[in-house]
Amino acid sequence: MYKTLIRKILFKYDPEKVHYFTFDALQKLNKIPGISAILKKKFLVEDPRLEREVFGLKFKNPVGLAAGFDKDAKLYRELSNLGFGFIEVGTVTPKPQPGNEKKRLFRLKEDEAIINRMGFNNGGVEEMVKRLKKNKNVLIGGNIGKNKLTSNQEAVEDYKICFKALYDYVDYFVVNVSSPNTPNLRELQDKEPLTLLLNTLQKLNSGRPKPKPILLKIAPDLTDAQLLDIIEIVKETRIAGIIATNTTISREGLQSENKNEMGGLSGRPLRERSTEVIRFLAEKSNHAFPIIGVGGIHSPEDALEKLRAGASLVQLYTGFIYEGPGLIRKINKKLLESEFVQ
Repeated sequence: MYKTLIRKILFKYDPEKVHYFTFDALQKLNKIPGISAILKKKFLVEDPRLEREVFGLKFKNPVGLAAGFDKDAKLYRELSNLGFGFIEVGTVTPKPQPGNEKKRLFRLKEDEAIINRMGFNNGGVEEMVKRLKKNKNVLIGGNIGKNKLTSNQEAVEDYKICFKALYDYVDYFVVNVSSPNTPNLRELQDKEPLTLLLNTLQKLNSGRPKPKPILLKIAPDLTDAQLLDIIEIVKETRIAGIIATNTTISREGLQSENKNEMGGLSGRPLRERSTEVIRFLAEKSNHAFPIIGVGGIHSPEDALEKLRAGASLVQLYTGFIYEGPGLIRKINKKLLESEFVQ
């Protein structure tokens, strides 16, 4: 029903307006008595064989929602009713910011992809904290970034502010230095500034009674040499793992009219490259750390591909938009038939 009717209607309208409309509709729908239970029954696959323990956390199932969808932690409870094993919120910055000028979100229907140049639009970390205080049982990842007007030289302070504010309200952290939509942000992926940033956060982390896992989200556009640097940085800083990958600036092989829009590309065209990055990191590091695989997962087979390449968990974003919430259930059902359950 989603692909044959709902998606056809939604895709007739501006994608950013549809995003906010969907948020509002899901919130209102879940306020109707009994609807949450109905959604869980329809989409949630509950089976102990799906449970995963990764970087010290217990996940109900290995299929999560990637950052960028619920930027302000406004819908994490409602989204968890659709079957996700975990929800990553953000990217959040210390201060509220409007993001880049509209229009900034584009569908590439022929490629089953999206280009976005949102630019970390969010209401700031303090507003996110207010919402996360109401969380009861949703496993939450907090994806943190820097404000657009903060220079790279001062960026560490922005990440520290977000880390301190969110510490008590998220289960793990993700350091986002790989979005292509904040000027010069990707320069923080270079070995020296990235090591400094991660060591600073780890120092804050180690001073806490119960340190939280810190992960690094990387771009798919890194070279093999840069990926080898990432492996060394993970080893040196002792962070918990990697999320591979963020959106790409590549436009290779695209067919759609909007293919030359500026921004980060996500969706089916990213599948192969993100899997390559996962496999490279897993093999070259001798599986030394967990990897969350994200990028181009539009089917259960795509998810299995990521896991077989070396990912411990997977995340959806664009595939969730194109395929609908039924995709989460399909992946978990397929996992129960695979070599990944005992």
